[in-house]
Amino acid sequence: MTLIDAPVLALSDPVNLRDLAGIPVAGGVVREGFAIRADDLAIVTEAYADRLVADGLRTVIDLRSAAEVEATGRGPLGSRTSVNYHHVPFMAAVGEVDAAEMADQSRFGAFYLRMFEGAAAQIVTSLAIIAHAPGAVAFHCAAGQDRTGVLAASLLLALGAEPADIVADYTRTGENSAAIMTRIAPTMRALMDRLGFDLDEAARAATRTAFSSEPMRHLLAGLAERHTDLLAPLRAAGLDDALIARLRAGAVA
Repeated sequence: MTLIDAPVLALSDPVNLRDLAGIPVAGGVVREGFAIRADDLAIVTEAYADRLVADGLRTVIDLRSAAEVEATGRGPLGSRTSVNYHHVPFMAAVGEVDAAEMADQSRFGAFYLRMFEGAAAQIVTSLAIIAHAPGAVAFHCAAGQDRTGVLAASLLLALGAEPADIVADYTRTGENSAAIMTRIAPTMRALMDRLGFDLDEAARAATRTAFSSEPMRHLLAGLAERHTDLLAPLRAAGLDDALIARLRAGAVA
């Protein structure tokens, strides 16, 4: 049972899904099939879900808010008994980004920093799931950009990636911005309408054409300014050397 009617909840293939394979980290590169970042996996087609499972997907981490999950359900992957599902929301509600930030992606940096520090416990939980999961792990939000971008950055930091490589991975989403907005617009518009949000700012965000690497640069620079160790907020929330070692043992090729 979902809040959004079936005709609105059109299923489609992801447009911002990619394996983190090949990104340089301490001791090598991320191996293929370790971690996958994606846009909304709750609205994939049955055929795409089958393909992901056949390729080794065994765990999904859903970073969306409770309202988003309630609106769409888990989707086709939720019925695959071979896939473990974990709901780890990085925001309590979709409205945590203010209107000015939502309308200008280049200004998301302060939001990313708040998320990294405020959702540190959820980030550590996600990293623990990734470290212990059998097979490939996919993590996603709606666009695969913001919440997913913060978790990808957190994982890569734990693996010893350089800031420039983290920014480079984040920037790849820019190639997919138009397709992302087209794909998630029906779901997000219906959800925000049901929740009573003013859609004007959301519509402007959905039609933006520019993409900036500034939010990720802001996050990493902000962490460097506030902490001698960029992982300090996560360490305070439970990230320890044993978990980092397990992540690196599983990830590095």
